[in-house]
Amino acid sequence: MLKLDDRDLKILAILQKEGRISKAALAERVNLTPAPCWERLQRLEKAGVITGYRAEVAINKLAPHILVFMAAELEGHRAENFQLFERAVQNIDEIVGCWAVGGGFDYILQIVARDIDTYQRLVDHLLEAHLGLVRYFTYIVTKPVKRPGAIPLDMLMSEPE
Repeated sequence: MLKLDDRDLKILAILQKEGRISKAALAERVNLTPAPCWERLQRLEKAGVITGYRAEVAINKLAPHILVFMAAELEGHRAENFQLFERAVQNIDEIVGCWAVGGGFDYILQIVARDIDTYQRLVDHLLEAHLGLVRYFTYIVTKPVKRPGAIPLDMLMSEPE
């Protein structure tokens, strides 16, 4: 694992909440001059700690949609079964998140669709594509309560009490 100091953690914490902050403002906030701050930022990007920058879009202001979480179970549990399924979901734009999980299911998928009919057509496609999907459960989001946010770096990086 990459060794991070307090300034690195502060850079990451600020960028999680303010991804558009200028490099000069970021340097000032972490009490560095721009050049060393830029070097730290490049090191974090090169090490894969920072994986990208993106905007949060209020989809409800753009178009009607539904947000669905799907718990999916595969028929087979060999490496090639998982690889086939994981490669396939990479190419489906409506699947905006996918996590392999332990427990009763193999995956949790986050899906954005125009409506229930569009979602069902996506599920039919997954079933017909012979990806090994044997069972799925649909959970339609009725309202967001807490959106994904900043990772609590201070808590994760500190020693347990």
